Amino acid sequence: MQTRRRTAVAALLTCALTGGTAALTTGARAAPAPSATTADAGPTTAGLTAAKTQAPSPRLRLPRPTGPHAVGRASLHLVDHSRRDPWVPKAGARELMVSLYYPARTGTGTPAPYMSRKGARLFLADRGLDDVPAEVLSGTRTHTRTGARPAPGSHPLVVLSPGFSVPGTTLTGLAEELTSRGYVVAVVDHAYEAVGVAFPGRGILPCAACDRVGDDTFEPAAKGRAKDLRFVLDRLTGARPGWRHAGLIDKKRVGMAGHSLGGAGAAAATAGDARVRAAVNMDGPFADVGPASDLSGRPLLMLGTAADHSGRDKLWEATWDRISGWKRWLRVAGADHFAFTDLAPLAGQLGEDTPGGLPGRRAAAITGTYVGAFFDQHLRGRPQPVLNGPSAANPEVRFHHLAPPTSQN
Repeated sequence: MQTRRRTAVAALLTCALTGGTAALTTGARAAPAPSATTADAGPTTAGLTAAKTQAPSPRLRLPRPTGPHAVGRASLHLVDHSRRDPWVPKAGARELMVSLYYPARTGTGTPAPYMSRKGARLFLADRGLDDVPAEVLSGTRTHTRTGARPAPGSHPLVVLSPGFSVPGTTLTGLAEELTSRGYVVAVVDHAYEAVGVAFPGRGILPCAACDRVGDDTFEPAAKGRAKDLRFVLDRLTGARPGWRHAGLIDKKRVGMAGHSLGGAGAAAATAGDARVRAAVNMDGPFADVGPASDLSGRPLLMLGTAADHSGRDKLWEATWDRISGWKRWLRVAGADHFAFTDLAPLAGQLGEDTPGGLPGRRAAAITGTYVGAFFDQHLRGRPQPVLNGPSAANPEVRFHHLAPPTSQN
């Protein structure tokens, strides 16, 4: 993930939220020298010159999930009193917000918002897009309902962690897709690591960490994410769970996934926690995951861009060589770093492909197809031919490495 990707992501975000009418000059926060992590500081713009338009703001919509289940959502505030916040120690104990998506009874609950207007306004302003109406982003239509009654059954759990500086709402589309296929999905927001996330009693917290992750702090940040994710597992699957519908979760079928720094955190959490049976890293670096035995024996999907994961990423190569067992390294042609998030399909609805040229609808479909297939195979025991090699249905997806088959689970 090179710093150059910031420019591409800035273009994607600007085009997505202005309908492609803006002429812009891109830039970035003051940041450390380019590294595998500096791109996680997120899309930013130093200046924006936009032609004012009299047309109504577009109404964006997330892609429709493909599974049979309706999607419910609840919010959970967690406090880990065993740790102080690593970014703002004076704030006290480490806090997390968790959006819980679960299979729901059709027709119950009320439509869930994508994000708050204030959160959207701050998120856009942080990227230099002050002239973009907040309701363009906050008004994105979801396929989720709050207050929905849970559907009966026991479901695998997937924990998702977003990229650095962006809120968990950017993984809503993937959460909806997995939930529609029968999963409980926990999307984690990490305090002081994103813009636009509200915490009870504190309001929307600043991204205190946004200018502080570089070569010398990336690994601690990833390991901090891992601690957060393990704590979420404690509170969802422990003897006294913090969510009233925790009975929906099958504690023996748990997976983790994340985008960018969230992918690094998911892999690190998996390496140190035997409760996690399978993990996905979406275009993120890898922290030191320890000896081969830490991840070996548990399936790992490495899903990344073709531009940056074509044999030149030493962290991915080292991780690949280190682990044994079921593993896949997939490269998506034309994908940008944020193609694995909601930003791609939202931009696509406005006629803007990702900067690499991959249409947003295809980016969303590929992400849902392969992440969903991975967890269907390894958490539900349902073999997925799409994971066995290249397919005509997904020509953009290239198998950079294909390990000899050892076990399907």
